[in-house]
This record gives sequence, C-alpha cells and structure tokens, in this order.
Amino acid sequence: MAYDRRARLGEFPLGQIILAWLAVSAILFLTGLPSLLKGQFPDPDDVLRLVQVRDLLAGQAWFDPMQYRIDPPAGTAMHWSRLVDVPLAAVIMLFTPLVGQANAEQVALIALPIITFGLAAAVIGRLAWRLLGTRAAIFAVLACGFLPALLFQFRPMRIDHHGWQIFSVAVALWAISWRDARKGGWVAGIAMAFGLSISLEILPMAGAFGAILFVRWWLDHAQRGWLVAYMQALSGGLLLFYLATRGPSAWTQYCDSISPAHLGFFLVAALGTWILAKTTKLRGFGLILLFSLVGAAAFATYALSSPDCLRTPFAALDPAVDAFWYRRVLEGQPFWVQAAAVVVPALIQMTAAVGATIAIRAQSMGWMRVWWTEYLALLLASIVLALLVARSLALASIIAAIPLGWLATRLLERVRMEKAIAARIASVLILIMLLVPMTPVTLWQNLAPDTQVEGKPARSVDEARCVIREQAGLLGKLPQGTVFATLDIGPSILLESHHGVVATGHHRANEAMADVINGFTKAADEARPIIASRGADYVALCSDLVEASMFTALAPDGLGADLVAGNPPEWLEPVDLGGPEEFLVYRVVD
Repeated sequence: MAYDRRARLGEFPLGQIILAWLAVSAILFLTGLPSLLKGQFPDPDDVLRLVQVRDLLAGQAWFDPMQYRIDPPAGTAMHWSRLVDVPLAAVIMLFTPLVGQANAEQVALIALPIITFGLAAAVIGRLAWRLLGTRAAIFAVLACGFLPALLFQFRPMRIDHHGWQIFSVAVALWAISWRDARKGGWVAGIAMAFGLSISLEILPMAGAFGAILFVRWWLDHAQRGWLVAYMQALSGGLLLFYLATRGPSAWTQYCDSISPAHLGFFLVAALGTWILAKTTKLRGFGLILLFSLVGAAAFATYALSSPDCLRTPFAALDPAVDAFWYRRVLEGQPFWVQAAAVVVPALIQMTAAVGATIAIRAQSMGWMRVWWTEYLALLLASIVLALLVARSLALASIIAAIPLGWLATRLLERVRMEKAIAARIASVLILIMLLVPMTPVTLWQNLAPDTQVEGKPARSVDEARCVIREQAGLLGKLPQGTVFATLDIGPSILLESHHGVVATGHHRANEAMADVINGFTKAADEARPIIASRGADYVALCSDLVEASMFTALAPDGLGADLVAGNPPEWLEPVDLGGPEEFLVYRVVD
C-alpha cells in the first residue's frame, strides 16, 4: 500500500538522506579519482565551461557570450547560459583568496557536481518519503548511485549544464505533487524555465509536464489552476532568465537556445491558457479544440518571428560537419546506435522502474492512484526521449530512482522474510541485476574473444599516451598564435595555453568546423589554402586519440593521415615541445 505522508510533518529523515548522499558521493569521488588525478575532464564541454568562467572572472562582460579565441579574431558566440557559470565563478571567487585560483578551481571541479547531486537527491528523497516512506526515500537516493547515466553527470569535473537540468526535472516532479495548485504550478514552471534557459534539450520534458497538467484540467475543471500557474511561471521565468543573462538589448534570434521567438511562443501560450481558464468550462473534445487554437497562435508567433528556426538547429550544418561530427556525437544520437554497455543496463533498469511504478499504482487508491498514473506517464515520456536522444537517459534515471528505490526495499524485505531458499536466491539475483546491470555485458566481454589489434589507436581518452591537458600546456612555450587543431583537443588548448583555435566541437562555428574537418581530410596541397585562410600559425593533433584515427580512416590520403604516418608536407615544420611522440605539433611556414 502506498501511503500519503504529506500530513505527517517533522519526520523527514534528513540525517539518513545525508548519509545516503554521502555514500553515493563517495562512489562518485572514487570512480572519478583516476581522471581527477590526471586532470582528464569527462568531456570537452566541461573544459570549455571552465574556459568560459575564467574569461568571466578575468573581466569579460556578463552579457557577452563570445569565445574570442575560437575562430579568432571575430570569435564565436556560445549558446551556453551564464546561469551555469554563476556557481562555478562563486566557488572560485570564494576560495581563491584562501588557496589561489588554481586550487580554487580544483575545489569547484570536485565540489560542485557533488553539491548539485545533493540538491537533486534531497528533492527526490523528500518526494519519495512523502509518498512511500523512509526506507523507500533512502533507497531512492542510493539507487542514484547505481544508475550509470545519472552517475556520469555528477562525477567530479563534470561541470557542464546537464546536472542542473536533472535538478530542474526533479524539482518540477516534486512540485506537481503538492496540494496547492498555484504554488506547485509556479515552482514547476520556474524549475523548467531554469532548465530550458540552460539548454533547449529539455523542451520535450517541459511539454510532458504541461501535458500532465492539461489532463488534470481535462478530467476536472477545478484543477485548471495547475496549468495556468505552470504556464505563467514558465513563460515569465524564461523572460526573466533571458533578460538576466542576455541583457535587455540582446534580441538576436538563435534557434539553439532561448531567443525572442521562443519567448513569444510561451507568452502567447500562457496568455491563451489564462484566457481559457477564465472564460470556458468546456471539457472533452471542445477543450482540446480550444487548446489547439492557442497552440496554433503560439506556433504562428514563433514561425513569423523566426521562420529559419522551423528546422532543427542542426539542419543547417555543413555536410562534412554533420557526417564527421554531429552523427558521431553518440550522446546526441538515438538509443539504437549506442554500445551494449549503454543499452543493456538502461533497458534492465528502465524496465524495472516501469514495472515498479505499475506495481505501486496497483496498490494505491484514490488520488494516489491518479498520481502514480501521472508518474508513469512522465517516466515513459522521459524514456521515449532517451530513446531518441541518449543523453536524456539521465533525466529518465532521476525519475526512475524512486520506483527503483521502492523495488529495492521490497526485494530486501523478501530476502529477509522468505523461507524458501530458491525464492531468496532469486530475489538476490534480481537485486544484483537491478543495481549492477552491467553484469551481463561484463560476462560477455570476458567470454568473447579479444579482437584488439596491436598498434591500433587508443579506444578511449584514458588509454591514450597523449594526455591532452598536459600536452596543451606545452604549447605555451610557443609565441601566441592560432592553432589549427582537431576539434576535441581545442578546448584544452584554450584552457592550458594562451593560443586561439580555429574551431571546437560547438556548432555555431559551423564554417570553421567544416574547415578543420576538410583541412585534415583533404590532400596536403588542398589543405594548405584552407589552413592559410584561417590565419593558423600552428597545426596540432594527438595521433592516438579517436578523432585522429577517424580522419585517417575517412581519408587515407588526407593531411591528417600523412601527419599520423610521420609524413608532413614541406610547409609544415615539426616542433618538438618535449611531449610524447603522439602529440604532433607543426609550425606553418610560408
């Protein structure tokens, strides 16, 4: 039986939730320690985030989103939000007087992901306690430590925006469980406005929450206040965050981040929702028709404001950028192209979470049964989103943590109470598969023949001898200039040296990215004018990283393949900086 604990105040097991958070934090720290000791960021985006914060602390204007050392001298406008920069900058500023900026950055790199996880865990623990009791709340937080997609987004040095978006979804989920429609709708709307202002990738989840609140209205006219409050807070919050981070004069239209066209869409939708709440009591098909008209008006506002944005932000990518970069960023691709190490654990855990939610719903009565129906719908919506965009699995995971925590408590209780040995063993095996879903993948990898070929380029950053953060610092020995570098090492060059780079893996520099890809894949005589047109002073790459091997495989006769093979053209002069032989640096000569 699922109980409603909302009326029983003063019992929240804060100490136990903190202990559970500390246990998961220990897992995060220990699993991330090797990379932390090597200074190896989980992703190039994390590196560039620190570059952005350094520039802010060095005096770059708050409302200036440019990265002037990407595609210099004009630079590249970033689609990232200052909202994520604030906590990083605050921690660095706080600790710099005490330990110096370098050590303050290390504090921020370790502490902030764990603090962000703590905030999300507190929300999930609170919601689980209110609905399912103390044990389920504790195990819901502990379950977060066994969800790989979620764990990755909170590991040390993972300072990009995904953790904050997970927190936003957790807060919205908690808020729609409140008794007060106005307060709950407003908090959910502000939470999703915060997440959307960070990145548009959670737009489908904002829509899913809105759909749940629409169904409440559709089933009961008295519940219309939920959607009205949600839409008001969502549209107002988006406008507030936009003005706070972009400035009152920044009305440039972009398709990949919240822009005036998006603000217009949500403001019209919120106004239409409010008007319907005040003027009609229609239900059923009539209400759907009226909301269709509101949606059409909002969409027309968006389309007229920015017709170019009717396509996806990536539709205008250069074909070379689309094929070589976008289609190979696996976290942004559908689930069916992911590796077994991602797919198998996720399928096991998400299936278990769906089954557990159905079981909880079946045991519930009254409003709780309705609530768990809504919860199941949100969980399924997040799973569908994850199937389409793999990185969204982290959002599904934070929603799945509560039913998985409940399931873990039931399995442990069965192990303790069951007298039949076979049943107890079965419960233990199910629990192991639930918490360690990599087990079948690991067994297969151990039993399968090893196909690794001697001399093959490293399959991962951890296996490479070219530790780019260390090697990028060596470039500081050279006079300041622009480096024509492979996309993934560009952020480390910006972080560890005074040089600029032609491009990084960030799509607003589409033309520069295309030039980098073409420069490394075309023959040396064709690559030379491309590199010259970008004013590059140096060429750099790590020969044992995946990107270099991709250039070689894609174009065996291209410049990248020549450099990896040790056959540079005469217009590239090798530069020995004292790093490993895999770190290739050349000076461009006339």
